[in-house]
Amino acid sequence: MRKIVDYRKVLGVDKNAELQQLKTVYRTLMKNWHPDKFTESAESKLEAEEKSKSIIEAYHFLVSIAPETRLQTLDDYNLTTSSVGIADFEYQGQVLTVKFGDGNEYEYFDVPRAVYIKLINADSPGRFARRHIYNNYVYRSTSKRVAMA
Repeated sequence: MRKIVDYRKVLGVDKNAELQQLKTVYRTLMKNWHPDKFTESAESKLEAEEKSKSIIEAYHFLVSIAPETRLQTLDDYNLTTSSVGIADFEYQGQVLTVKFGDGNEYEYFDVPRAVYIKLINADSPGRFARRHIYNNYVYRSTSKRVAMA
């Protein structure tokens, strides 16, 4: 969740920002921080490059978790989570990454460690995930680009 909050701060948007707002804010920030505008010194150009990289990263991440993006891919997501088995999963810093047998991979954010422990100990990790993880946490696909903004 911290990652999401940090990216929102970079773009200066709140949690209710829609795709169009993200796109507008992104374009405005990139116009202001484009490295080609900073020709007076190498130091200012380097700072602008770093700032623009963080803006680009924040934009792409926030677009990937936006409700509109998730709605566009909901059918594929539901098909994967309901009919394809879990091939592997990994937990790091409250981010649960689930890899499915069909090659899709999703990250779930702000998953408590206790839920991860229950997933590990479950008789059927797939059934546990369907009941307690898939529709309860903010997620994004990491296996393919889904951003349409």
